[in-house]
Amino acid sequence: MNEEEDFKSFQEAAQKALVNVTKTVNQIAAEDLTFFRASNPKGGKQLNKQNERLLEIARRLLKSATTETDIPLPRLPDAEAVDDNWQGIVEVIDNLLEKADVALDEYTGVIKKKTPAEQDERSSSRSASAKERKSHFGPKPQLRFEKPPTNDETTAFKPLLKSKPHSVVSLEDSIKPALSEGSFEEYDIGFYLCIKDRSPLKDLVNAKFRYRHPYEAEINQYRYPDRVYVKSDPIPFKPYGETQATFVDTPEAVAEMFEELKSAKEIAIDLEHHDKHSYVGLVSLMQISTREKDWIVDTLKPWREQLQILNEVFADPRIVKVLHGAHMDMIWLQRDLGLYVVGLFDTFHASRALNYQRNSLAWLLSKFANFEAQKKYQMADWRIRPLPQDFLDYARSDTHFLLYVYDMMRNELIDRSPDNDDNSSLIDDVLEESKKESLQKYERHIYDAKRGTGVGGWYGMLIRTPALFTKEQFAVFRAVHRWRDSIARREDESLASIMQNQALFSVARQMPLNVSTLLGCVSPVSEFVRRKSNELIGLIKEAKSAGEQGPEMHEFMSAHPETIAYEKRKAERKEQHKRVMRGPDLAQVIQHERKSAQDVNAVVAQDSQFWGSTINSNKRQRLDTLTKPSPGTVELRLQVPLPPLTAEIYTTSDHGAVTRSAPAPMPEHEYKKGSSKADDEVFVIRELGRKKKRKASSEPEEAIPEAADAPMQDEEPPSPHQEQLRPETKAERKARRREKKARKLEAKAKAREEAKEEAPFDYSTAPSVLNAKPAKVDKAATKPAFNPYAKLMNAPKGMRKAKKEIAGKSHTFKS
Repeated sequence: MNEEEDFKSFQEAAQKALVNVTKTVNQIAAEDLTFFRASNPKGGKQLNKQNERLLEIARRLLKSATTETDIPLPRLPDAEAVDDNWQGIVEVIDNLLEKADVALDEYTGVIKKKTPAEQDERSSSRSASAKERKSHFGPKPQLRFEKPPTNDETTAFKPLLKSKPHSVVSLEDSIKPALSEGSFEEYDIGFYLCIKDRSPLKDLVNAKFRYRHPYEAEINQYRYPDRVYVKSDPIPFKPYGETQATFVDTPEAVAEMFEELKSAKEIAIDLEHHDKHSYVGLVSLMQISTREKDWIVDTLKPWREQLQILNEVFADPRIVKVLHGAHMDMIWLQRDLGLYVVGLFDTFHASRALNYQRNSLAWLLSKFANFEAQKKYQMADWRIRPLPQDFLDYARSDTHFLLYVYDMMRNELIDRSPDNDDNSSLIDDVLEESKKESLQKYERHIYDAKRGTGVGGWYGMLIRTPALFTKEQFAVFRAVHRWRDSIARREDESLASIMQNQALFSVARQMPLNVSTLLGCVSPVSEFVRRKSNELIGLIKEAKSAGEQGPEMHEFMSAHPETIAYEKRKAERKEQHKRVMRGPDLAQVIQHERKSAQDVNAVVAQDSQFWGSTINSNKRQRLDTLTKPSPGTVELRLQVPLPPLTAEIYTTSDHGAVTRSAPAPMPEHEYKKGSSKADDEVFVIRELGRKKKRKASSEPEEAIPEAADAPMQDEEPPSPHQEQLRPETKAERKARRREKKARKLEAKAKAREEAKEEAPFDYSTAPSVLNAKPAKVDKAATKPAFNPYAKLMNAPKGMRKAKKEIAGKSHTFKS
């Protein structure tokens, strides 16, 4: 029997067995397994045994299927774990089916079967380092650079410049190394001496030396062209759909673009950066636009450093360079291409100066150009070559409209700026902020394993994350953090590609001692953690044992130089706040006021801005004489002079001296006139402070003493208003109450008399009540109100809730 017949017979037997197993399983699943187990304990044990057997087979199959693959192995500790890890099981089965499909195609001859040599080459490439692995765009582009990144330098970054066009200071003098600000003050030498594994002094010195910005002098002395300060009509952009961008990927194309850029007055620049699969990141694309043309430059070519020829344009003081949010662009241009910008105009700072509701480039394009940018490509992988058309359109849109946006914002800044030259204008503020962005410098990521400082250091992670570790956990955290940094530098990958921050904290808390526990607490599991899991387990064991004799986390963090410096700054801010709350010293305030009042005439206007010239010089001189302060006092003057005062207050002598007349006596209340009392006379405060009452009745029943209320002979009779304000006596109050009560009794008697005079009710003429005709009802007036829930009453009712069965007797039957 040949191989084809053997395969067909095997296929038929396998399919028949699978069908029988499937039918049997479906029949068992349709029954009540719980009832089966309860009624037949022996059958329940057999079911449990078969479950364990099938789970073991599934585990073995999954382990075999995921060997030498990047697919994670699903964990099946029990039958319930099948549902929890179903997605992972489906992924493994899909991979098996794909392999089976390929094997069947090779068997039937649809595709050519690989030779043993090709299979060996495939297996060797699978075990190679991830740094050499290929993706859909080929090997990592940074490996083809003339100077591939190494990521292990400990010295300061030296500028890549080979020449310096448009220089005021020569290249040799501008890039001399110098000590950074603060010198060695921020380093606590005692901190290093107290650690057994001391940091080399050479690395400490190298870390403090920095190279200056090559164009620092040129940027500080730079004067923007006069056209930047002059309002002009915006130059419309060319229609986006009628123009195309030129893709620059050869040195010849760079030279052609360079010749056209030299004649431009303004250019727009933007970059596309990738940092997921690179330790420090790399510039993947550069877009440049003029008023007439757009270019997209491929910056991943091996000859990328030849782009330094563009410094002839980027540092030209006659050309204005327009960027949006140029903070990181300045650093990336220096680090990867050796390019520096002189004459920057940042539209981000312009939008902030104009107080726009948003400051993003997409919002500015929508506002001024009515163009909606597709920001979903902002985080795309810009290393892909060739670039899809959607990527090219998005990259081109970032600079195509930017010069028109610059024109509109420049005009608005000029309109909102003051006319006088003494005050700083908005356009000057924006240009000053743009200069600061141009002076940004790139600094290398130097990792300090002992102190945890630097970009991505463990000290910053612990400060931002409220975590309290034991001595062992703290040692494991630092060790795994250092391992992650070393792997990322060696493989030229980002830290998150090796192990994410939350996974790092999880490993430090659990301190796994075997591979399965390690892979369980790290999510997602990268290929680097999977391939180096044994190495990582050994590192965790060593760090855990060393951490038993190590420092406590809170003690170490409290003695850290960064923490001490932070506490010092915090105390200074607290003391400054206390001084502000206490207020300035009174003696200093008086001294300051006396000093500012020495030349008061210089700050007082000759003509009032409010009254104008209505106050003549004679009256002003008179006011100056009247308001002259006495010696030893602080002179306080008003900027708006007051009108002349009345003659009743001031009198003038023959010599012109002004004397103040005696003050007129205060008017006395009518009630107090003639009511002077002896010094030893008793008075009642309550009577004087009684609330005002209304006027008393004119005909009281009791006599009121005339001496108490009659006016004196020397006084005029009180007016009605004064009479109303007079306090009410006790006799008047009683008379008023009796009068009010009499009026009420009189009104009740009158009401009874009116009721008696009414005619009696005639029942003979009254309408019938029993045989009364029903009144006509207006249907329109009695229409029921709208009920929004009326239709719900006609809806079908649900099934009644089933009563739960109660254990024991439910009914009692009588015979």
